[in-house]
Amino acid sequence: MNTKQHDGFTLVEILVALVIVAIAFAGILGVVGQAAESSGSLRDRTFAMWLAQNRLAQHQLEKDWPSIGTRSGTSDYVGNEWQWEEQIQTSVHKHIRRIEIHVRRKDEDHIMATLIGILRQPAANTNQVPGS
Repeated sequence: MNTKQHDGFTLVEILVALVIVAIAFAGILGVVGQAAESSGSLRDRTFAMWLAQNRLAQHQLEKDWPSIGTRSGTSDYVGNEWQWEEQIQTSVHKHIRRIEIHVRRKDEDHIMATLIGILRQPAANTNQVPGS
């Protein structure tokens, strides 16, 4: 009997092992890609909220008393163009106004951040008629 001892792997075994490794790497790359996309989206939503907070802080620091209604504009922030919209509404108290700020990237349709805050009428303007 002629028995020959094999000391290595056959070509078929190596190919099967390579297919298994390739499938595993494809799965890993998919997960990494999703994480990167999620991270980018989270970053943009954070920037959008910061821009909304900056808009509210600007009104408060300038002791602004904006008229009732909706206004919109654009801002260049962290290297991107952002579209914001502010909705100013009355409140139960005549010296308080409600402001709702929506922010989205200029090149996208969906709102990435919404912030609701209040504005107090500045002391020098308390004799004005609300809504003017």
